[in-house]
Amino acid sequence: MPFFEKGAVRIHYQEAGSGFPLLVIPGGGLNATMAFLGGTAPFNAMEVLKDRYRCITMDLRNATGGESSGPLEAERPWDAYTDDHLGLLDHLGVKRFLVVGYCIGGPFIWNLIKRAPDRVAAAVLVQPSGFRPELPDQFYSNNIANWGPALCARRPDITMDMVSAFLERMYRANSDFVFTVTRDFVRSCQVPVLVLPDDIPPHPFAVAMETVRLAPRSEVSLYPWKEPREMIPVVVRQVRSFLRAHQPAPGS
Repeated sequence: MPFFEKGAVRIHYQEAGSGFPLLVIPGGGLNATMAFLGGTAPFNAMEVLKDRYRCITMDLRNATGGESSGPLEAERPWDAYTDDHLGLLDHLGVKRFLVVGYCIGGPFIWNLIKRAPDRVAAAVLVQPSGFRPELPDQFYSNNIANWGPALCARRPDITMDMVSAFLERMYRANSDFVFTVTRDFVRSCQVPVLVLPDDIPPHPFAVAMETVRLAPRSEVSLYPWKEPREMIPVVVRQVRSFLRAHQPAPGS
């Protein structure tokens, strides 16, 4: 699998299939890697959609177990990751694209739409992450205990003070809703979105459904959809139909 390099950032990525470009953002929080798609993902978008789309995925910068690396940008953590997504697509010559994002891919998708609304043709948010008021510090606490020490162990240029500043900005400075955009932004969003909700601590059902209610061009899957497992193919068919309906016409 190839690498894309830009300055101090090095991104490990993979492509599969052909057709209209589809960015696939793995889940797993700050440890999101391509391995998630063939492991704990409820379905592997790269596999099930490569028959119709040019699927592109990547290891998240500095994820444990991944091969992407780069600096910690404590003043702009979400935007640093969005730089990586858009930078890779630029490198591959992709202008407009569809996107499927799992877990942390939800906030990433909203930031992609904020940063590049004319490039995102449609988006599927699979079990998206969000802020849960009864567990307000879960993301900071989990990452300061697990992701941060592992990163410092393999990167002597990074300290736990740097990790804390990064996580503070990422998860505490705007600790509400979907972290990357406001409710007013979602309310004004004209990009079609399909939400596949979940309800475990990092994936609050209430936030997922609030985005569905607010976004003017939203759709939502049935729920629950992961159990029994026989329901997953039903939702995959909905994902395929949604993407097909919103794929731009050639030359548009």
